[in-house]
Amino acid sequence: MYSLQLIVLSAIPLAMSASPQLLARQSTTSITVNTEKTYQTMDGFGFSEAFQRANLIVSLPADKQKSVIDLLFNTTTGAGFTILRNGIGSSPDSSSDHMNTIEPKSPGSPSGTPNYVWDGKDSGQLWVSQQAVKYGVKTFYANAWSAPGYMKTNNNENNGGYLCGVSGQTCSSGDWKQAFANYLVQYIQYYQAAGVSITHLGFLNEPDYSASYASMQSSGTQAADFIKVLSPTLKAANLTDVGITCCDAEGWSTQVSMTQQIKSAGAESLLSAITSHSYTSGPSGPISTSRKVWQTEYGDLNGAWTTAWHGSGGAGEGLTWANNIYNAIVNANCSAYLYWVATQGGSTNEKLIQIDSSNNVAVSKRLWAFANWSRFVRPGAVRVQTQGGSLKTSAFKNVDGTLAVQVINTGSSAASVSIALQGFNGTAVAGWITDNTHDLSSTTAQISSTGTVTGSVPGYAMVSFVVSGS
Repeated sequence: MYSLQLIVLSAIPLAMSASPQLLARQSTTSITVNTEKTYQTMDGFGFSEAFQRANLIVSLPADKQKSVIDLLFNTTTGAGFTILRNGIGSSPDSSSDHMNTIEPKSPGSPSGTPNYVWDGKDSGQLWVSQQAVKYGVKTFYANAWSAPGYMKTNNNENNGGYLCGVSGQTCSSGDWKQAFANYLVQYIQYYQAAGVSITHLGFLNEPDYSASYASMQSSGTQAADFIKVLSPTLKAANLTDVGITCCDAEGWSTQVSMTQQIKSAGAESLLSAITSHSYTSGPSGPISTSRKVWQTEYGDLNGAWTTAWHGSGGAGEGLTWANNIYNAIVNANCSAYLYWVATQGGSTNEKLIQIDSSNNVAVSKRLWAFANWSRFVRPGAVRVQTQGGSLKTSAFKNVDGTLAVQVINTGSSAASVSIALQGFNGTAVAGWITDNTHDLSSTTAQISSTGTVTGSVPGYAMVSFVVSGS
């Protein structure tokens, strides 16, 4: 174990002389990174390609297909994402952007023999998943927006409704909890047979919101009812390595309440992770739970498409997203952070990469904001304590022995950075910058014979310093 000190010196304007008097007046900010004080273990960063967004990549010409996949998963030229969230379909067809179900027809009753149908495509998600495996991705989150309509109180995959059989929700057709659990297991087994191991399983998406598309409502208590059925069903299918997640609420405050209800119902220990979105309320602090916490969906759904890093501080700018991620990880102890979707057409910031009707590809700075985290904070990294300073800093011990220090400068003035390592024999350092003119480009960083790292963080920029040592 060791501690690290990071000292930030305000940059001297070029037009000024670095006189002794000026240096004396110059303020110095010292930041201590204490690796003996540890927080959450990271699972990674990712996105979804649900609702047939994956088909946009599948339908591209081979060269552009490879380019987009590289942008997403390549650890030397792209974002190096490590989590892929797939939507488990509930639609009886695949028209429009529907995600088709693997059981399009009701078996007649909850105990009826299901007739599963697998098309080997899953709205393009299977192919993208298989590509991700080739790039070393190991975390695959399968998430159902709804159960098939015949399993629900409203007999419709859309417009909310509840799963028949959860507390307070009885249906004339019977209790469908076990049948839905079997359905989810079968989906996982299809992926297994295709060479993709699902590691996390969710059965709700924004259960506090009744949407006109695939959606299913639930309270935390009702979710606990189903978790108590799903957990033994996974075990019986020898899928004990698949972790159950809940509940992908629309906002953080709702998920806080649902988590408490799950705990009160005695189902918290059956979960692998608590999951939440950030639309109606963002991460305001750690959720009280013994489980890991993931931020699994957020995006600028309405802002006009922009590739900007920083301008007016808009919701779709890259620096805004670097800060969003920082807040969730540092202030709310999230172990994972996922954007909504990677690719899409249209003129909003809903996606990281725009693919238009002519197969032209445009990349937003939001992707490079994620890359500054995902490329260097790898699965299994442990966040360690940082204290002091005016810049936003975080530090992580990676399993490969490297130390990643992330520095975000939200001010307009550049900052000179001196990182003094204590108890760690730093032998090399690399710096990576993203700002208005750089997309995760190499930047000058030096390490002295005594192990002190020096570099610079321009105004409105994010720099990742990666230190290796013995």
